[in-house]
Amino acid sequence: MIGAGVVGLAVARRLALDGHDVVVLETEAAIGMHTSSRNSEVIHAGIYYVTDSLKAKLCVAGKWALYRYCEEHRVAHRRCGKLIVAAHEDQMPALERIHAQAQANGVDDLQWLSATQARAMEPQLACVGALYSPSTGIIDSHGLMLACQADAEQRGAVIALRSPVQRGRVRGDCIELDVGGAQPMRIQARVVVNSAGLHAQKLAAVLEGYPTDRVPPSYYCKGNYYSLGGRAPFSRLIYPVPESAGLGVHLTLDLAGQARFGPDVEWVDSIDYGVDPDRCAAFYREIRRYWPKLADGALQPAYAGIRPKIQAPGEAARDFCIEGPGDHGVAGLVNLFGIESPGLTASLAIAEHVHGLLF
Repeated sequence: MIGAGVVGLAVARRLALDGHDVVVLETEAAIGMHTSSRNSEVIHAGIYYVTDSLKAKLCVAGKWALYRYCEEHRVAHRRCGKLIVAAHEDQMPALERIHAQAQANGVDDLQWLSATQARAMEPQLACVGALYSPSTGIIDSHGLMLACQADAEQRGAVIALRSPVQRGRVRGDCIELDVGGAQPMRIQARVVVNSAGLHAQKLAAVLEGYPTDRVPPSYYCKGNYYSLGGRAPFSRLIYPVPESAGLGVHLTLDLAGQARFGPDVEWVDSIDYGVDPDRCAAFYREIRRYWPKLADGALQPAYAGIRPKIQAPGEAARDFCIEGPGDHGVAGLVNLFGIESPGLTASLAIAEHVHGLLF
C-alpha cells in the first residue's frame, strides 16, 4: 500500500480485515498530510456527479458507509444538512437541473424550499429559492484516518512513515519496490495499491513493466479557504449554484461551529499551501450574493489544499481513474489517479471497489 491519506488508510484497513499482510508506505512524517487534511471536511450527498460515474456511485455508497462507520467507531461528525441556493431567478433552471441530477444518482431526499422557507431555516440567507440536502454532513477527517489506521494495525498492518517509494519494477508474479528514507530497502509484494494522491502519476511512471501510456496527465488545482472570526451565523452548509469550475465559494462549518469559506480555483505548478490575502476580495463578492451582511474585514486567511486533477484548466471534469489488473495487465497492481472530492466521502466505498479489482 502506497500512501497514508484517507483513501490509502481505508484500503489498508479493508485488506487487513480480509487477512492480508499489509504495509503502508508513506513519504511524510505523519498520515494525511496533503489532500486528506486540507479540504472542507464535508460528507457529500452525491448530488452533482455524472450519472453512473465512479464519483456518483462511490460517493452515494460511501456516504452511508461513512455515517455507519462514524457511529460505530465514535468518529466525530454531524449530519447538519446543506442548502444549495439560487441568488437570482436566472439560476432557478440550474437548480432544477441539480435536482434532476441528484435524483438520477439515487439521492432522493432533496427538498425544494421557497425563499421564505430557506430564510426560516437560515435568517441571514439571501436567495430566491433553494434545495435542502439533509444527508450532507461534516466530519473530523483526522479522526476518521486515525480510526482506519487503528483498525488496520489491530489486524497486523504496519504504517511505515518517512518511507518514500522511489521506483519499482514488475517481477513475474510480484512487484518490487525500492524504498528510501533513513533505512533504504527493497521489498517485494504480490499486491501494490498506488494511492499516492498528488504524486500517483509520478509513481506509476517509474514502475518498470507498467504501460506508462496509461498514466493520465497530472494537474494541481489549489483551493484557498478563509475563516470567519467567532461562531457562524448559519447552522447548515451553504452552497451557491455553481457558475464556473468547482462548486463556487461555499460556506462550510467545522465541528466547533466556526465558518470557513472556499475553496476557490487556482491552477498551480507546484505544491504550495500559502494563502494569498489579496485573493480575499473575490471571496467577499461571491459570499455577499447569498450573505449580504458579511462585514468588511471579517475574513482571515485560513488554509489551502491542492486537488489532484487529471483534466487541464478549462476542460470538463473527469471521473476518478481507478485501474486494476483487468485494465492494464499487471497482476496485483491498482492505481488510483485523480482522487479528489468526493474522495473523503467515498473512501470506504473506494476501498471496497479496490478490493473487488484485486480479489
